[in-house]
Amino acid sequence: MTQTESAQLNALLGSRICHDLISPLGAIGNGVELLQMSGMGDSAEMSLISDSVTAANTRVRMFRIAFGAAEPGQMLSRSELLTVARTVGADRRMRVEWSPPEQLPRREGKLAILLLLVAESCLPFGGDVRVVTAQNRVNVVLTAPRMREDLSLLDHLRDPAGPLPGASEIHLPLARMAASDLDRRITVSKGAQRLEFTA
Repeated sequence: MTQTESAQLNALLGSRICHDLISPLGAIGNGVELLQMSGMGDSAEMSLISDSVTAANTRVRMFRIAFGAAEPGQMLSRSELLTVARTVGADRRMRVEWSPPEQLPRREGKLAILLLLVAESCLPFGGDVRVVTAQNRVNVVLTAPRMREDLSLLDHLRDPAGPLPGASEIHLPLARMAASDLDRRITVSKGAQRLEFTA
């Protein structure tokens, strides 16, 4: 099996897992709604379950874009991209500014979401992230008074020959591969309290 075939199988596996998780999560969400409508679900505990199901649903949709298969010609809607982008970094107070077009090729959206996950790894204390997807380019700019001290993880964006990272940082080599699928390379620019990724 070639490296390309292996990557395609892994992406299809990601799509399958996300597809199979969406249905039970949706069923749980529907059950919670029915309980709330009947008056049985008006409690702090039920609100916690409802919020958790909503968060899980959105996170799985994000995983499906970032880690799933992206065929040429497939498109993503602006609303879906913005919904997913809002979940990235929410726990770390990462503010994302992005105005994608009404329709964006899925491969472009995949690369953008993966780079947002890279931004999340670089901003453990929060910060601002601006994303621009235009003219067949993805540009992500991070600004924050404090970033991750060790940014050696960014080597995975450029070096295909290096060792694989741990599971929590697997989005870095996947971002590099997503850029390669578009015949691009990711460039990294560092400044004072600023990082920029362009592909």
